[in-house]
Amino acid sequence: MATAGWAVPREHARLVEREGTGLQRYSSVLGAAEINSTFYRRHLPKTFERWRDSVPASFRFAVKLPRAITHESALAAPAHALAQFFDDVRGLGEKLGPILVQLPASADFDRRRARAFFRTLRTLHSGPVACEPRHAGWYGPAASATFVDYDIARVVADPPRPAAAIHAAGSDSLRYTRWHGSPHVYWSAYGDDELRALLDATLNAPPQSVVWCVFDNTASGSALADAHRFQTMLANRTTTLPHPLRSAPSNSRVSNLKKGQGRAD
Repeated sequence: MATAGWAVPREHARLVEREGTGLQRYSSVLGAAEINSTFYRRHLPKTFERWRDSVPASFRFAVKLPRAITHESALAAPAHALAQFFDDVRGLGEKLGPILVQLPASADFDRRRARAFFRTLRTLHSGPVACEPRHAGWYGPAASATFVDYDIARVVADPPRPAAAIHAAGSDSLRYTRWHGSPHVYWSAYGDDELRALLDATLNAPPQSVVWCVFDNTASGSALADAHRFQTMLANRTTTLPHPLRSAPSNSRVSNLKKGQGRAD
């Protein structure tokens, strides 16, 4: 269970511990976070190390690839750009979770380019990877086969953009969901009925999947409260799955349901 970033809005401060840094307080209730700030800029290695040392041993960070790779270079970035990114995030150590590859709506699926990109990525990184494409061309059989071949999970998104983004594809080792807020993207809070529907979909993930649930409706400050409510619903719904605050090691390929800064959306 995670939010995009680890902001603790004042109106929801009661949900977290009172002492510590923002990240430490956040990690007292949620077991993962999605780092979006890497989309915009590089961070010093000591920054990642500080974040790593600020959270419990079970905590995991998902990290978004830089826009220079996904947007400006349209996945044609040379290997050294990817290598630089993975050198940067090495400071997270075993607390590194999935890598998020988010693509712009203008980026159609190009089979040769996509396969070359993921092949290069896989020479540098064997851990979990999720891709959130926003062009309909990425939702056909050729793209799905590419995701399977390189063990990439296609993100399940709400609201789905395009409509097929409501369905998972690619690797069964990871189910990565990003809930952006609906109907007003990044702003709308989720009601109980909506959370229950999302929970039903989440529990339908393959049993071998590591499941990340990321609330990205941070513009209104709703993400933390929604994630906390969803986590409570999950805990009340099942006693047969591991506790949603427990994470498997970041290089684990097989796990049961588990919980997964900035704003790049």
